[in-house]
Amino acid sequence: MLKGDAARTVADLKAGGAGEILVQGSSDLIRTLQEAGLIDEYRLLTFPVVLGDGKRLFASGTVPAGLKLTEVTSTAAGVVHSVYERAAVPAYGTVA
Repeated sequence: MLKGDAARTVADLKAGGAGEILVQGSSDLIRTLQEAGLIDEYRLLTFPVVLGDGKRLFASGTVPAGLKLTEVTSTAAGVVHSVYERAAVPAYGTVA
């Protein structure tokens, strides 16, 4: 559990070499860490289900960031596991 300012606490943990820091299922914390530029990698699971509504991972007003796909795998059930690392500033252009 984080105490005090979440972004400051995570920044201190990263600076102290605390190892990997995992955030699972907290979209509010993810947004706080996105705003502070503290997310180095996204590990996303995409399930073959359409629910219609839900919380967005990247909220309106999120600062643009470049991402680089580093790994992608899928299960027999159709779940896709994608790993993205933070890259330089976003590149605009084609989808190729």
